[in-house]
Amino acid sequence: MFWEIVGIVAAVAVVLVIGFLLGIVYRKKVAEREISSAEEEAKRIINESIKAAESKKREALVEAREEIHKNRTEYEREVKERRAELSKQERRLQQKEETLDRKTDTLEKKTESLNQKLSQADAMQEEIKLVKKSQLEMLEKISGYTVDEAKQYLISNVESEVTHEMAAKVREVEARYKDEAEERAREIIATAIQRCAADHASEITVSVVPLPNDEMKGRIIGREGRNIRSIETLTGCDLIIDDTPEAITLSSFDPVRREVARIALERLIQDGRIHPARIEEMVAKAQKEVAATIKAEGERAALETNIHGLHPEIIRLLGRMKYRTSYGQNVLNHSIEVAQLSGLIAAELGVDVQTAKRAGLLHDLGKSIDHEVEGSHVSIGVDIARKYKESPEVLHAIEAHHGDVEPHSVVACIVQAADAISASRPGARRENVENYVKRLEKLEAVTRSFPGISGCYAIQAGREIRVMVKPEEVSEDQMVLLARDIAKKIEDELTYPGQIKVHVIRETKAVEYAK
Repeated sequence: MFWEIVGIVAAVAVVLVIGFLLGIVYRKKVAEREISSAEEEAKRIINESIKAAESKKREALVEAREEIHKNRTEYEREVKERRAELSKQERRLQQKEETLDRKTDTLEKKTESLNQKLSQADAMQEEIKLVKKSQLEMLEKISGYTVDEAKQYLISNVESEVTHEMAAKVREVEARYKDEAEERAREIIATAIQRCAADHASEITVSVVPLPNDEMKGRIIGREGRNIRSIETLTGCDLIIDDTPEAITLSSFDPVRREVARIALERLIQDGRIHPARIEEMVAKAQKEVAATIKAEGERAALETNIHGLHPEIIRLLGRMKYRTSYGQNVLNHSIEVAQLSGLIAAELGVDVQTAKRAGLLHDLGKSIDHEVEGSHVSIGVDIARKYKESPEVLHAIEAHHGDVEPHSVVACIVQAADAISASRPGARRENVENYVKRLEKLEAVTRSFPGISGCYAIQAGREIRVMVKPEEVSEDQMVLLARDIAKKIEDELTYPGQIKVHVIRETKAVEYAK
């Protein structure tokens, strides 16, 4: 029995050992198959990766070749344009040199001729001096008077006659000038331009953009000037980059374009990414922002003056006047002020307030586009108002506010008066109250320096000086000469905008008492 149990246990042990060995052999074969399958999969993945890498490499090479070809073509085109431009400049310089040589030769010949004429003139002058001296000596012997005594005698005898003739001559000249008003007006305008237009033009046509550092100038210019050309082309403004530290000047007669350029340039400087595509994007954004500001300002002006029913285009033109100045005075603010003044005056006179305010707001409408359209701002404003169906009263007020036509309605006279009040109030146009008072005091002091004046008063914000003379010392004929002398002295000693009217008044009173 015991041995039977031992045999069974041994048989079971043998079976277990054989089963264990068979399991090991089976797992080994399964593992070998899995390893073989993994190796094949790895080889497949490696082969596919190699093929994909080679395909991407070929694509990258093709793209690189295309980019190189494109850059080479662009560079060759730029080089060709640059050479053509240099050739044109060389031809222009050569033509200028030839012209300068011809002018130099002509100038030398004229100089030589002039020297000869000067020599002849000097000789004749000496001869004239000798003849004059001998004649004076002969006259002194004949008359028995010295030169000074003769002068005094003649002056005392003909002073009154000469004064009358001079006054008559002045009146004749003034009458002739009235007949030639257009020519005289051109002379006055030319004089005004020479005296103050240069500074004024510089103030109203340039804007200065500050820079964080001078290195930014190079980035704004760009490679071969590509960036600066792009900015100037897109904005229509000239960029002036000079030795001024950390600043760039924008120059344009169009204030809206100059504002667009200023906003776009400031944003480009803040962003730091300056290239043609970015410049185009920033200029477009700036244009939208300025257009929105123009619309908002026009609506603000209409709302502030309580004027309704304006055409959207008129509102836009009103908004453009935010960027326009006249003698240092903002035109939009001036127009709002004129509208409000016109409404107040119309209310006092019992005239239609809304019509007066509407005409006052639109009276300078032409100034919004007077740099784009030919003609005066008055005629431009009338055309715009007529185009957008404004009333005849408003059209006439716009046309008459500077006296281009005679005002024949109360509204036109109101707008004319309100415009003069707004433009002439102290401090409105470029000068503060202190300078304004000093200028008036100096004007009155210059006028009082003449004899025979009992009083003088500067009125119309210094645009007119009213002079009261003593009738016993200044005659009617002398008044004409006195007015002319005062005007001449004011021109020589004072600096002022526009013109000053000299108004001389002589009043004779007779007083008697009944006893």
